[in-house]
Amino acid sequence: MKRIINTPNAPAAIGPYSQAIEANGTLYISGQIPINPKVGKIETTEITTQTEQVFANINAILAEAGYTFADVVKSTVFLSDIANFAEMNDVYKKYYQTECPARSAFAVKALPMGALVEIETIAVK
Repeated sequence: MKRIINTPNAPAAIGPYSQAIEANGTLYISGQIPINPKVGKIETTEITTQTEQVFANINAILAEAGYTFADVVKSTVFLSDIANFAEMNDVYKKYYQTECPARSAFAVKALPMGALVEIETIAVK
């Protein structure tokens, strides 16, 4: 059974996709960029604060679906510049300190709306 997850506490989808889908005890969260859902735009050009906003968005979706960061099993991080990896990682490790999820990280040519970081997440109950 499939359940669509949507919360006003995370950015609305900017294309034909859902914020998240839960299927058979697994939550698939679409890539989150650092849009502040209250204003509908990216408010900073700094990697650390962009990463914090991404995690706030992920947290809102996890909470809406009844999950927590402890349920996350896989993250995929997209960076517009791999030079930002260490600073992104400093924020990332605040959310995953023990039993960290599997993770991939990639530098990409560009991200939507000029974002510096995008993170997609998979959680399991």
